[in-house]
Amino acid sequence: MPKIVDHQARREEIAEALWRVVRRDGVGAATVRSIAAEAGWSPSALRHYFTTQAELLAFAMEHVITRVRARIETTDFHGPVRVAVRRLLEELLPMDAERRAEAEVWLQLTARAQGDPSATDWLRRADDGVGEAATLAVRALAEEGELAGDRDADFEAARLHALLDGLTVHVLARPESMPPERMSAVLAAHLEDLAT
Repeated sequence: MPKIVDHQARREEIAEALWRVVRRDGVGAATVRSIAAEAGWSPSALRHYFTTQAELLAFAMEHVITRVRARIETTDFHGPVRVAVRRLLEELLPMDAERRAEAEVWLQLTARAQGDPSATDWLRRADDGVGEAATLAVRALAEEGELAGDRDADFEAARLHALLDGLTVHVLARPESMPPERMSAVLAAHLEDLAT
């Protein structure tokens, strides 16, 4: 009887190996050969799933997006709107080891993607996901009267998006200066400011 292979599970195993290489050695070290070695595979077996490094990197970013969405889908958003919005947005910030790993991979892949036309799509999709969350958050606040009437919702969504990106980069650059509690407090203060 032929062996049944779970191809999605194998692709995820490859993505996890790629993440380990990127976090340990940098995105420049993420070659088909190094990822295969990290996963305990032969390069030819890896090429069965990904024929180029660009495909590998695209899948790694897709893996980040999938993990974040899955986590958001299981988050409890009951309670006051400002608390629920903060919970949503904290899922996008490096508040723990898992989210920090996602952020590190995202940042390295983003830097690598600059000037690479093949990376434009997945880079835009990752950025759009953060933008959509910021827009959703501002709309929810507005619907519940938690956005001051003179504030432009589109502008505030863009400002919130920039805050999320800025906090993420700041934490990755200097983790000791922005522990999770402080990051949460900065975000909470910003959300409170939107109501005034």
